[in-house]
Amino acid sequence: MSATPRNIVVFGATGTVGRLAVADLLEQGHTVTAFARTPERLNLSHPNLRLHSGDAMEARDVHAAMAGQDAAVVTLGAGMNRKSRIRSQGTLNVIRAMQAHGVRRLVVQSTLGARESWSNLNFFWKRIMFGGLLRPVFRDHELQERLVEASGLDWTIVRPGAFADGPATGDFVEDVPPARRGLKLKIARADIAAFLTRELAEARYLRRAVGISA
Repeated sequence: MSATPRNIVVFGATGTVGRLAVADLLEQGHTVTAFARTPERLNLSHPNLRLHSGDAMEARDVHAAMAGQDAAVVTLGAGMNRKSRIRSQGTLNVIRAMQAHGVRRLVVQSTLGARESWSNLNFFWKRIMFGGLLRPVFRDHELQERLVEASGLDWTIVRPGAFADGPATGDFVEDVPPARRGLKLKIARADIAAFLTRELAEARYLRRAVGISA
């Protein structure tokens, strides 16, 4: 890996994790492009912040935002829309734009429970949430991960537990092994954002999926 990226585009920048990631990246001295449909919702002013209005489902919008970037962070979500494919299709658009522009470093937020981390979940998450209420969201995350792994980029997939409120504490299990049981299966959004920022700088989990959860 080359030196720490300086120009970073965050897709899903106004989401609950994305906005914290933007703030953390700015604090670390990066120039950040906040990509969202209405990036003004960040209500954040900083000399190194660039707002880019666009739809991650539109390839041309994503392509335009990728020019001049060194790395991309994907924190895409769809709020209460359980049938949206923005995680997989939006990430595919990001991958294609990165390939076109020669951008290598990609960090993507997925979810604990995807792929081999399914074994970390308890009955509630396996049967009620991802097995029922959030089944379409879960499948979209799994497709998202397959696309990232096949991208040929310098990728890292971050799999957090369920989002929780509160400040970053650093009190969570990092690189959760598949055999780990008894987790609280939650983590503060601020801890997720801090982890995304750190991984961009360190590339400790290059071409790997890493679970994080209390």
